[in-house]
Amino acid sequence: MSAAPFIEASSPHVMNTYGRVPIALSHGQGCRVWDVNGKSYLDALGGIAVNTLGHNHPKLVPALQDQIAKIIHSSNYYHVPNQEVLAKKLVELSGMSNVFFCSTGLEANEAALKLARKFGHDKGIERPEIVVYDKAFHGRSIATLSATGNPKIQAGFGPLVEGFIRVPLNNIDSLKQATEGNPNVVAVFFEAIQGEGGVNPMHMDYLKEVRQLCDERDWLLMIDEVQCGMGRTGKWFAHQWAGIKADVMPLAKGLGSGVPIGAVVAGPKAANIFQPGNHGTTFGGNPLAMRAGVETIRIMEEEGLLANAATVGAHLAAALAKALSAELATKTVKEIRGQGLMLGIELAKPCSALVGQCAANGLLISVTADTVIRLVPPLIMTTAEADEVVSILCPLIKQLVLEQP
Repeated sequence: MSAAPFIEASSPHVMNTYGRVPIALSHGQGCRVWDVNGKSYLDALGGIAVNTLGHNHPKLVPALQDQIAKIIHSSNYYHVPNQEVLAKKLVELSGMSNVFFCSTGLEANEAALKLARKFGHDKGIERPEIVVYDKAFHGRSIATLSATGNPKIQAGFGPLVEGFIRVPLNNIDSLKQATEGNPNVVAVFFEAIQGEGGVNPMHMDYLKEVRQLCDERDWLLMIDEVQCGMGRTGKWFAHQWAGIKADVMPLAKGLGSGVPIGAVVAGPKAANIFQPGNHGTTFGGNPLAMRAGVETIRIMEEEGLLANAATVGAHLAAALAKALSAELATKTVKEIRGQGLMLGIELAKPCSALVGQCAANGLLISVTADTVIRLVPPLIMTTAEADEVVSILCPLIKQLVLEQP
């Protein structure tokens, strides 16, 4: 196995906030990237579910170049025409009604939390409470960190924001018991498929049950589609597999194919909660980000990338299951789960070492929740590239599980 190229430590002027792999990427093409030393990698991480169209897409790049030559940023003091174009498209794809644009998933989730609180206050609830979930991840601001279900990343940042009720995944009885007789509950907030928490899907029946409960109790159903949305599972939004609609849906990551963008899509129940002065952003909805969103969706439709995500994702999951059949039988690999091109491989032991080992062998992945390999490649990935992922990754998994703990 070849060694990973050595990159000197980051500048002492950059805060030490990331445990980085010693690689600096230079350029990319399709599902491949190259580092500054000329080594190539198959990108099965996609910028953490961001690079929807891969790298240097021949339709996206000229469109962004055209936009940069016109105007990059104006201000929300003025109308931005592509905001209306992109909002109309997101409304069409979601069956919802209005959109607020921001720049990141964290901002989108923060806006969703504000919507829920304002929804409660408008009903006369002085201290609104929001149901959130074990293992959830919604961001690292103080409010989204408080909604997140990971004590490790919350440590050192207390006191956390109050007003959250935490429940386990996929257990409607637990949700009912945790909220029984509580008049302050205003919303239920979760990821359709948890990303950072270990690629944990919400079950389809559970999604339907929560939708029904929210209708019965006049709560907002808020579904975080930041990582699992934008075609990644084979539908535009992962919750659509259950045939339901959300009241509030934060988006980001894949919506701009690498250009920072976030959005909060609202249905009729939440669309008019915010009024001028209630919320805002400097960079959100800027002309460059809006063009990136418009072009990303256009290209996805032209190239049939939802169908590709479903087909290639199913092929990848099946190939992984076949290659790891012995390990699945012995439970050294506990489970392969997810949908489309959002897959998690859970091992029975910590596996963060695989990130560097895969990179040394020309494959980019991530490990989340200590024991889960996460694969979220560009949606343009081919079955041949999926087979290449398996050929590099699975021998390394086999080697790791055989090592003494």
